[in-house]
Amino acid sequence: MSLAQPRTQALIGLSLAAVMAATRFHHFGDTLHLPDASWALFFLAGFYLSPAWLLGLMAEAVAIDAAAVGLMGVSAYCLTPAYAALQLAHLGLWTGGRLSRRMNGEGSGLVALASVAAVTIIGAFLVSNGAFYWFGGRVADTNWLQFAHTFVDYGPAFLASTLSYLAVAALAHGLAVHLTGSRPTRLGDAT
Repeated sequence: MSLAQPRTQALIGLSLAAVMAATRFHHFGDTLHLPDASWALFFLAGFYLSPAWLLGLMAEAVAIDAAAVGLMGVSAYCLTPAYAALQLAHLGLWTGGRLSRRMNGEGSGLVALASVAAVTIIGAFLVSNGAFYWFGGRVADTNWLQFAHTFVDYGPAFLASTLSYLAVAALAHGLAVHLTGSRPTRLGDAT
């Protein structure tokens, strides 16, 4: 399956970057802000874009975090030596999107696609949250039971918000395929 043409990649890539800039400041959102879409965006970047876009999106994520802490007064609590693992989580999400490109978008393929997305998101959460918990220096007495509680407390919100964004993207993809009259053999072929 081929990647999108350069012009389409630029449109998709710049759109993903804009959504990240608009949502990354608020992890779970509130009444005035959408939840952070970054994890879904890295997954979608893996699905739609060439690898050249990955480093740019990672740099944007770090720049937004630095601006939030340095210029907007957002707490630096999460900026620990374990912050580097967040980039590993982003790479994992991108890789999950890349693997999803190969799946059939019809019938049971959609179930498989959603399964890959869910497993990828859970894996990314284990990497980022686990690194913060075990290596971030914020928890004095680490133990597996307490870590399991953090997973239960925060994991579902990451999973739900990321899958919600991916569902919206899948609907937009389906609409685009329908409106352009494309008949892709695989979900990513329409790009």
